[in-house]
Amino acid sequence: MDSNSARFLRLREVCGRVSLGRDSIYRLARAGQFPKPIKLSDRASAWLESEIDGWIAARVAIRDKAAA
Repeated sequence: MDSNSARFLRLREVCGRVSLGRDSIYRLARAGQFPKPIKLSDRASAWLESEIDGWIAARVAIRDKAAA
């Protein structure tokens, strides 16, 4: 990954992108089914945009494979 293009997304933006609530995101992350957040400080976490984009693409691929 090119560190110049890496971008962090905070929880509100992740929720909007994937249309899931906070509890669902954390539950899926604990189960290994969603990217885990990265601690930025004691009280702040974020996700890598590229990992969220990859998760979305994987969901689309699962849908398309099931439809084939």
